[in-house]
Amino acid sequence: MTEGTQRKLAAILAADIVGYSRLMGEDESGTLAALRQFRAELFEPTIFEHRGDIVKSMGDGWLVAFDSAADAVSCALETQQKLAGHDVLQVRIGLHIGDVTYADGDVFGDGINIAARLQEIAEPNTIVISETAKRSIDGKLAAGFASMGQQHLKNIADPVSVFGWGMSEVAKKPTHLTLPEKPSIAVLPFDNMSGDDEQEYFADGIAEDIITALSKFQWLFVIARNSTFTYKGSSVDLTQVAREFGVRYILEGSVRRSGNRVRITGQLIDGSNGSHLWAERYDRDLDDIFELQDEITETIVGQIDTEVRTSELERARRKPPSNIDAWTLYQHGLFHLYKITKSDNPTAIDFFNQAIEQDPNFCLPHAGLAYCYYLDAMQGYTTTPGESLVKAVAAGEQAVRLDEKECFAHFTLSRALALIGQGERAIAAAQRAVALNANFAHGYYGLGFVMDWCGRGAEGISPLELAIRLSPQDPLMWAIKSVLAGCLNSDGQHKMAENTAREAVNLRPEQLWPHLQLAEALFMQDRLEEARLACDKALEINPDLSLSTLRAMLATSAPAGLDHMIDVYGKIGLPE
Repeated sequence: MTEGTQRKLAAILAADIVGYSRLMGEDESGTLAALRQFRAELFEPTIFEHRGDIVKSMGDGWLVAFDSAADAVSCALETQQKLAGHDVLQVRIGLHIGDVTYADGDVFGDGINIAARLQEIAEPNTIVISETAKRSIDGKLAAGFASMGQQHLKNIADPVSVFGWGMSEVAKKPTHLTLPEKPSIAVLPFDNMSGDDEQEYFADGIAEDIITALSKFQWLFVIARNSTFTYKGSSVDLTQVAREFGVRYILEGSVRRSGNRVRITGQLIDGSNGSHLWAERYDRDLDDIFELQDEITETIVGQIDTEVRTSELERARRKPPSNIDAWTLYQHGLFHLYKITKSDNPTAIDFFNQAIEQDPNFCLPHAGLAYCYYLDAMQGYTTTPGESLVKAVAAGEQAVRLDEKECFAHFTLSRALALIGQGERAIAAAQRAVALNANFAHGYYGLGFVMDWCGRGAEGISPLELAIRLSPQDPLMWAIKSVLAGCLNSDGQHKMAENTAREAVNLRPEQLWPHLQLAEALFMQDRLEEARLACDKALEINPDLSLSTLRAMLATSAPAGLDHMIDVYGKIGLPE
């Protein structure tokens, strides 16, 4: 091999000895003698005969490069046929054609990676090849290889069409289920790392509670507990588990107790490639085990909700235009909706309408429309807020009709109802959202909002704090904290409101309402000049802002709250 870097197309044969570690443990000298004989008298002469080149040897495994796929497959077949019935050794072989890079005395590339993964799914004394390799050999050689369908190989992004020689009928079947259209997840049993059998029930209880809580998200496909708990006590390949269950995401975790302290870990895995989307550790006192179990469940589920939604948005953005379905269109709509800008809102509406055209009975795009039309009125995007609110209520009610158990539908309807002055219905819808799913962070955000809008700001503080606990990294944290600042102002906690409003401003300084909440909090602390500066920032964002536009935006809020706001901003200096 020449010095430097060299890249070429090659047929790569990956082979290894089955159960090598076990054989060495049982009879080291006998295994080593059999291995030396296999290499010297069978494997290496066969490779030489078929013009192969051993590019890497790993003791019990080899990577062999061939210029011809026919030579590679012939070598594999002859090796297995000569080794058949050997007293000690069994070999499994994988074979693929692809780009290979030789550099610094090592070898890399897709050809290597895929061949190695094919070898891993081969049974003892068998050969597994890719479709690429099969197409490169003549009909006589190819006839001995039966289709195994498309296989998802570890750390290989796309499925590979695979063919096997000598494989059992069971092994020939594809080992994956089709992914459902909506996001899907399997929660594995949490490992008990305590060395204390009495903690087993606690670890199981957390996993079971998480499965139950996630099942309440109508947009999420969740594998049942009886299926995932078949892996209890097993060391598993998470990507393989994802394929077997036909899910995109895997949650795994562990519990470790020491004295009266317990450490709980959780990590969310993308089952398609094994990458980590989220991981967290929780250290707690074990005073009330059931209360702790509830707390950890709520926290983990809130994080999963946020991370999966974010991941789905990114997946939708990367999906090719030729393969856009109603779910993907809905995700595109959410991406633009959550930017909460005047320019993105119409784009979100367009995507939601496209999703409805593809699937009129899919409730979530209708809920998305309700949210967009609500934002038109609440953010001052339109000169006809009344028309937007009529559309918002109609879309929200349609979403609820299509799926009464979808918490997001009730959440969006509640906000629209609040803005048309139907406070009791708005509160009932918001309460219904969190009743359907006690781990729905945005549901508590919505409940806090309608409470404040309806003049019950003090009652909105607790649900908003719970929303923050459930989703501490939420993309809408600026909005949650802005509403919380409003509730704190309503409750007379003006210094706390100031701090919370500043946090919201720092998160999204281009948004209108955090500056208005900050201005009120400062004014109520007799800091008029600072309040005017905050109000000036709001006017920079919306130059048309005035007392009259504020009256229009707040027209359906509680009368006392409206009068207070107009009085405050009039004294701060907002123009009439």
